[in-house]
Amino acid sequence: MAREKRSILIVEDEAKLRRVLELQLMEEGFLTHGAPDAESGLNLLGKDRFDLIVTDFKLPGMSGLEFLQAVKRVDANIPVIIMTAFGTVESAVEAMKAGASDFVLKPFALAELVLVIRKELATHELREENRTLREELGRRYEYKNIIAHSSKMQAVLALVERVAPTNSTVLLGGESGVGKDLIARAIHEHSHRAGGPFIKINSTAIPETLLESELFGYEKGAFSGATNSKPGKFELADKGTLFLDEIGDVPPAIQVKLLRVLQEREFERLGGTKTLKVDVRLIAATNRDLRAALEEKTFREDLYYRLNVVAIDVPPLRDHKEDIPALATFFLEKFARESEKPVRALTPQAIKLLMDFHWPGNVRELENIIERAVTLSEGPTLDAPDIHLDIAPPRVVAGATAALPEGVSLEQWEDEMIREALRRANGNKSQAARALGLSRNALRYRLSKIGVADPVD
Repeated sequence: MAREKRSILIVEDEAKLRRVLELQLMEEGFLTHGAPDAESGLNLLGKDRFDLIVTDFKLPGMSGLEFLQAVKRVDANIPVIIMTAFGTVESAVEAMKAGASDFVLKPFALAELVLVIRKELATHELREENRTLREELGRRYEYKNIIAHSSKMQAVLALVERVAPTNSTVLLGGESGVGKDLIARAIHEHSHRAGGPFIKINSTAIPETLLESELFGYEKGAFSGATNSKPGKFELADKGTLFLDEIGDVPPAIQVKLLRVLQEREFERLGGTKTLKVDVRLIAATNRDLRAALEEKTFREDLYYRLNVVAIDVPPLRDHKEDIPALATFFLEKFARESEKPVRALTPQAIKLLMDFHWPGNVRELENIIERAVTLSEGPTLDAPDIHLDIAPPRVVAGATAALPEGVSLEQWEDEMIREALRRANGNKSQAARALGLSRNALRYRLSKIGVADPVD
């Protein structure tokens, strides 16, 4: 059975442009209805059902922003694409905050608008399907190398199942060590890009001065030592997926270039003039709260909204401890096989010890601890004494016996931990941030909150 044509409402006061858009979208297989102003558009919205709305930002009478807000009161889920000729992103970001799905800057090519419309319709369909997730969680989702028996991890894999076949940008959130890289690879391997490359880059593992050339490549002579041209990760990931880990720590100058690639799918190599086109799906990951980064002015709002098309938050291990026995057994079998040791199982006492731990390092920490236990094992089973958890002894004030000193709040305790990390790192904020599991910017922010001067590395 042929799929029903999608219906699009076009709100544009310039009659000639409105008619051109109507004709072009009709040729693309859409049903179109045009309105010269917001009031007429709302009238049509009250009579007919539309799958998507395209509206100018500057309209006579009610503004495009006011129209957007009125539309969301009628139907909060309908995608709205804003057309703006202001040449700046401020108005577009304001619209995105109010609920717009995307924006295009005038003048634009009709093909570009069609591409944005098709992307938003696909994303909207994905979100609508996600509404039924709770009803469908009776189904078990299984992916290679991912242990997920708990309801929380099954919910994550259900999202992977739905987002993988699309081209939508995905933003993975979660603490360090929860397995965001495995989720990213699962999305790639279950997409139509599975036959293409999967390229991973960690922005914190590369010096800021080299990150741009790693991402976008460089031409011969672009800088001292550039004796040959070299393609960047975006070129290498063409027709595939680029997984950009720790997106929250990307410097502002590179954030601008990432925004352009996401919007236009093009860039220039460092030192080059030729514009390169790429077909890349971007999956980004962060262990930071990007909304807090927006408040700190360390992350661009427009880039955030481009990245946050489909957000998947991977829970910390302490929130799905029911997966620990299966994870521990998986790692035990893996390392026993690799080391050719006759270790076969964990005792109930060992499992209980693992279940009672709080796992600040999440699944990665569990993997490391099981590897250590298997390496040092002398028998066919791992018992509680074989499990060496990384528990730092608490600093207790004189006379106190609790882990948290009496009369000290959790916030005060955390502040002291930050100060202690700085002391141990001799004031080096990069080392202190790594010890605390924070980004440099997050550490700076916390230092400012507790009134500690920002030390110089």
